[in-house]
Amino acid sequence: MAGALVFDGHNDLAWECRAEAQYSTDGLGPTSPHGRFHTDIPRLRRGGVGAQFWSVFVPTSIKGADAVTATLEQIDFVHRLVAAYPDDLRLARTGADVRAAWADGAIASLLGAEGGHSIDDSLAVLRMYARLGVAYMTLTHNDNTAWADSATDEPVHGGLTDVGRDVVREMNRLGMLVDLSHVSPATMHDALDTTTAPVVFSHSSCRAVADHPRNVPDDVLGRVRENGGVVMVAFVPSFLSEEWARWRHAGSVGPEPVVSVDDVVAHVEHAREVMGVEHVGLGGDYDGFVRFPQGLEDVATYPRILEALAARGWTADELAALAGGNVLRVLDAAWAASTDWTSVSADR
Repeated sequence: MAGALVFDGHNDLAWECRAEAQYSTDGLGPTSPHGRFHTDIPRLRRGGVGAQFWSVFVPTSIKGADAVTATLEQIDFVHRLVAAYPDDLRLARTGADVRAAWADGAIASLLGAEGGHSIDDSLAVLRMYARLGVAYMTLTHNDNTAWADSATDEPVHGGLTDVGRDVVREMNRLGMLVDLSHVSPATMHDALDTTTAPVVFSHSSCRAVADHPRNVPDDVLGRVRENGGVVMVAFVPSFLSEEWARWRHAGSVGPEPVVSVDDVVAHVEHAREVMGVEHVGLGGDYDGFVRFPQGLEDVATYPRILEALAARGWTADELAALAGGNVLRVLDAAWAASTDWTSVSADR
């Protein structure tokens, strides 16, 4: 783990703290952690997490200006979380920020907006999120926006509209990562046709291994390789195992199918086979789902994935790329491709 700090693509602690703790940051630090969630600082440390994209998520049931307000509350929570534990957490926006946090022994804390509905169709809101440190935006959540089709809604646009293409272009200009988790395959292709910077899938797995609409088809994996992006494999059982997804959708009747570290490994290895090791990462989605695979119950468990891959012959350099090096490269590339150098940082 010393050579393979984990840079995880998606964690929903902010929403869980809204829903279950009225946005309190208490009990998440190294002194007397309450263990209420999948995530706290001691377990991040045990898991070798060196950087985390904290999702600033609101559900699509919150609409319009209310979605903007709720997203700002989520952003505020992450800022307050970092301020509450300054010895362990450090706000970050760029690759340079991440490396500076690592040099000081801190966990780099980045923000990722989940769902384009959170900008209320306003590029001005998108720009202000960037100025507050939001480093990626997922173009949709579970429902379509007015300008992009979701993976889990009935398609109405055939991918991105012209407005959606403008959103992608503005994200490129701001140096924000375009996140294609949650979007339909047509939206994936349209975004890849439009973007001038590498994309990410912050928490998705492989459709060829488990046929779930939230997963990435092989033809898109091939395009991510050409684009230079990264697919960060999620640990949600429904994405990993068709058998588990059928069991859940049938009402969770009968014995629960076993989902384990091996299922995550199967998706990671398929993504590597199609794209190459340079384009695979990890996006656990902790605190975004009720249960996780056996052996991967919380954020302390990332080493088990690396150990399983090492046993299959992965080298230390390959493990370091998977754990965090690949997404750090993409973050650097998106910032280098941006033209709005004043949006967030003074280091440009």
